[in-house]
Amino acid sequence: MTDNSLFVQTRKSLFSTLFLATGLSISTIFPVSAATLQKPQLISQSGKKVEITFVTYAVTKAAYSKIIPQFVAKWKREKGQDVVIRESYGGSGSQTRAVIDGLPADVVALALALDTKKIEQAGLIKPGWEKEAPNNAIITRSVVALETRAGNPKNIKNWTDLVKPGVKIVTANPKTSGGARWNFLALWGAVVKNSGNETQALKFVTDVFKNVVVLPKDARESSDAFYKKGQGDVLLNYENEVILAAQQGKTDTSYTVPPVNISIEGPVAVVDKNVDKRGTREVSEAFVKFLFTPEAQREFAKVGFRPVNSTVAQEVKNKFPYIARLYTVGDLGGWGNIQKKFFADGAIFDKIQRGRR
Repeated sequence: MTDNSLFVQTRKSLFSTLFLATGLSISTIFPVSAATLQKPQLISQSGKKVEITFVTYAVTKAAYSKIIPQFVAKWKREKGQDVVIRESYGGSGSQTRAVIDGLPADVVALALALDTKKIEQAGLIKPGWEKEAPNNAIITRSVVALETRAGNPKNIKNWTDLVKPGVKIVTANPKTSGGARWNFLALWGAVVKNSGNETQALKFVTDVFKNVVVLPKDARESSDAFYKKGQGDVLLNYENEVILAAQQGKTDTSYTVPPVNISIEGPVAVVDKNVDKRGTREVSEAFVKFLFTPEAQREFAKVGFRPVNSTVAQEVKNKFPYIARLYTVGDLGGWGNIQKKFFADGAIFDKIQRGRR
């Protein structure tokens, strides 16, 4: 075996399923032969080339296609060493499960900290990873946008318009979709972070979901329902997804960003157990650090993310709608409390769903 980056598991069937699910083929990652399947191997990372595996969620691909070559060139200049970054893209929840099940990620950048916490709880990431990088390890921000049909025929401009009679809403199911959890929390916060109380928030969100006409399992299916199948008058979506789709000429829609909104925050972390096993900690930590630089943050901004670097944020501030009141998951109690309160079995979302039937 000549690949000097990764180890090979003995159970080929596990990785066949794993890599097909996450957008990586075994032939791309592992040069497999009968000999290599006899026992797990750990390949040295010393020498003129180092390889790491980077696992992230699908919508970030356009940004990383520009960021990764910049880091590779920087590492070569500074270290005199070639670095190869194997990339895996997919739904954040699916990527999380894949890493826990054995996908040998060196670095993960997922759609929400709750997914990173699951990898921590599996013993792969050490507690305190949020403090191992700048900005509490948050590398991207976005907000929830209301994406409407071209010309906005239903005149949907703010959260309160979602409860109008006859408005048909598309959003994914927050029980199964990380992205949809952000949508739900944005609806809840539209009340409690705008001088309302939780009783009012429960009524408002319940009324919104009475207007939901389709509740797909994930954000990709909800986008397909809205764009390809023509369902609904408004899609709850990430602002960055709307911007990127428009850049790629995929949409014929309008959108608005409510001025009271939630900060959708994407974290990054080194997978400690894997990097220590493979000897890739130095390059993995350097890659994470690079994601916070102005160079990387400008690439995120180009595809619709709101930069976390203050210099870049100032450069592009006029390109994004103004948010008068921006709140975070922490303001709502943190992911641990949020999961129990809203999305666990029998919690608030389940009660809302029973009210729809």
